[in-house]
Amino acid sequence: MQVHQILKAKLVPGVATVTPDTTISQAAAELAARRIGSLVVSPDNAAVAGILSERDIVRELGRRGAGILSEPVSAIMTREIKTCSLEDTADGVLAMMTEGRFRHMPVMDNGKMVALISIGDVVKARLSELSMEKDALQGMIMGF
Repeated sequence: MQVHQILKAKLVPGVATVTPDTTISQAAAELAARRIGSLVVSPDNAAVAGILSERDIVRELGRRGAGILSEPVSAIMTREIKTCSLEDTADGVLAMMTEGRFRHMPVMDNGKMVALISIGDVVKARLSELSMEKDALQGMIMGF
């Protein structure tokens, strides 16, 4: 299964983004309002400058206190981002996320961000695929 197939099944299309100068407080409010775990930091909704996750916010609140809430997201965002393409496989994306210990990955097409895929999206797709394989194998064994 490829990333483009996984994206077809996503319930919420598009990517939630903030600009690098958005305050951490504003970003936290956006995360809460959308009930999501991360925001892509982008100056233009196409290039990826970084990712800000709820973990990033909590970690810095614990380290430095509530004063960080007025700082820009660029101060704490993750800058070294792994991305995938529409043609990458679910297994490959899952391996990168597991190895890198992150849960969200921008999907790029011709140098532009077109989607954000989560580890939950990939796991859900793989479970569906495995269920279909199981059913096919059972049908072959039973003679259906």
